[in-house]
Amino acid sequence: MASSGASEDPAERGPGAAAAESAVSAAERGPFRLLGQGRVVEDGTHQRLMAAEGVLCQGVAGALALRYRITATAVGEGPAGTATRNHLVEDSEGRRWFVKVYPDGTDLAAEEQALALAEYARHADVPVPAVLRTADDAGLVATAEGLSLSVSAWVEDAETAEGGLFGDRWTAVGETMGRLHHALARHPAGPPRPVPARQVCDVARAERRLRRLLRRWAPAPAESEFTRWARRTAARRLDALPEVAALLEPLPHELTAQVVHGDLASPNLLMRQQEVAAVIDFRPPGHRSAAWELGRILLDPRTVLARPNEWITGLATALSAYRAANPALPLDDLLAVPRVAAGNLACSVYPLSEPLDRPGAVTPSLEAYGRARHQAATVLRERLDEAEETLHALLTPGDGSGRRPTGPRGHPARRLPRPTGTDGGSG
Repeated sequence: MASSGASEDPAERGPGAAAAESAVSAAERGPFRLLGQGRVVEDGTHQRLMAAEGVLCQGVAGALALRYRITATAVGEGPAGTATRNHLVEDSEGRRWFVKVYPDGTDLAAEEQALALAEYARHADVPVPAVLRTADDAGLVATAEGLSLSVSAWVEDAETAEGGLFGDRWTAVGETMGRLHHALARHPAGPPRPVPARQVCDVARAERRLRRLLRRWAPAPAESEFTRWARRTAARRLDALPEVAALLEPLPHELTAQVVHGDLASPNLLMRQQEVAAVIDFRPPGHRSAAWELGRILLDPRTVLARPNEWITGLATALSAYRAANPALPLDDLLAVPRVAAGNLACSVYPLSEPLDRPGAVTPSLEAYGRARHQAATVLRERLDEAEETLHALLTPGDGSGRRPTGPRGHPARRLPRPTGTDGGSG
C-alpha cells in the first residue's frame, strides 16, 4: 500500500487514525468479501475477481479510512460509469456506500460543484442520495492513496430507468422532474431566463460538428459495420439539416433556460418499481433548456420504440404531473418538448463520433443504443403532430380547439421525409 505521506505515529495523526490504519492493514491482508451490485460472491469467482480488482479495492479501502473514517469490510465493482470506476462498499456498521473513483485528469472542482448541486436538490426534498463529506469537512471529493473519489449512500432495491417509462412511472417521473426544476430554479447560480429557441436546437452548430466529424472520418478506415453505419448516418444527418431547420421553425422565439440536472438520461434515474427511487449523477450548475431536459428523459429512445402505443399519452401524463409540481415553467416550454426532442436527436453526433473519440467505449449495447436513437428520431418526427395535439388538448383544456400550437410565423410543422435504413442496419 502506498504511503499517505503522514506521520508513522498514530498518536500524531489525530482522531480516527486507529480506524484508518485498521482498514488499510485489512486491505493489505485482503480479507474483503467481493460485492457486486447487491450480491456477495462467495465461491471461486471471488478469488479470481479479487486478484484483478485487489489493488484498486485496497486503494479504495485505504482512502475511505483516511478521508472518511469508514472501515470497509467489503469492496466490489459497482454499476459501470461512463468515465468513472464505481464501487459498492460495505462498512463495519453494515452500511453500504456508492464510491465513485475519478480518472486522472478529471476536473475535480467541477465534480465538487456537481455534487453540491445534488445536495442542494436533496435538501429541497428531491429524492437524491446523500453525499458524504470528508471527515475533516474539507469537501465532497477527496484525494488519498493515489485516488480521487466521492462517496454517497447506496440506493437499495433500485434499477435504472433504462427499461423505459410505462404505467404509473409517467406520473412519478413527471412529478419528480417538476419538483427538481422548481427547486433548481431558486439555485444561487441564477434564476430562469429566456433564451432564443435556436440556441436550444442549434442547427448551425450541428452542421459544423457533422462536417468536422466527416472530415475526421475521411482518412479513417471503416473497420466495422457500426463504423460504416455511423459514417453514413452522419452524412445523411448533414444532408437533412435544412429540413430539420424547417421542423424547428414553429417553436416560440424564446424558451426558458434554468439550472437543470444536466445529464438526466435513463441511467441516471433510479426506479423502485413504479416510483422514483433516486436522481443521480448531476453535472455542475448551468443554465440549459428545461424543455430539452424533459424531452431527454421522457422521450428516451428506448421508451419511444418499446411503447409505440403509449409514449404520446404517457408524455402528456408526465407533463401534466410536472406542471402541477412546477407551475412556474411557461406552458410554451411544455408544449415544445416533443419538437425540441426531435430536433436535438436529429442534430446529435452521439454516438456517431465514439469510434473516433473513444473506440474502447463502442460496445454492442452502445451500438444498439445509437441505432435506437436514429429510429426514435424518425418516430418522433412522424408522430409530432399527434404528440403536440395531445399535449395541447390536455394542458390547455380551456381552449377547446385541440389545435396544436404554432410558431411565431403561424404555420404548422413540416414533416421530414422518412430516412432509409430505419431498422438500424443501413441508415
